[in-house]
Amino acid sequence: MEMVFALCYKYLQDEDASKDAVMQIFEKLVVDLQTHEVGHFKSWLHSVCRNFCLMQLRAKKTFVSAADVGNEEDETFLIAMEPEEPLFNDQKLDALEKCLGTLQAEQRTAIQLFYMQEKCYSEISQETGFDLNKVKSYIQNGKRNLKICIEKNGRE
Repeated sequence: MEMVFALCYKYLQDEDASKDAVMQIFEKLVVDLQTHEVGHFKSWLHSVCRNFCLMQLRAKKTFVSAADVGNEEDETFLIAMEPEEPLFNDQKLDALEKCLGTLQAEQRTAIQLFYMQEKCYSEISQETGFDLNKVKSYIQNGKRNLKICIEKNGRE
């Protein structure tokens, strides 16, 4: 239990959240051990803990800086960090909004569903009726077109 708590604390950087994570992990273990055959329990438990904590961090949409990733000799621990400056300023947001309007309808729809509504390719395909490969293409081409448009509008 101490190892699980220490690992959770390294990832989550919060004592209460780590205690909650330990409880949730052990509840998960009761179910998982009935369905999985585990050869090396300690390394398997470490992986389960790491994945659980990473999912917790992802759910909170925290950011991890590259400087926080340790080398292979140490355990690889990720520390959640707040971004230092906003990704977009008001000028870029205005350009993004303007450029979204210039995209083809399919590209705009795919971009909005993927990035703004956080839907996966298959969900977008089902919702729009677009072929899965077309969805990927619309997103890729839409991103490229947005980048070009935003850069062009940023210079004006």
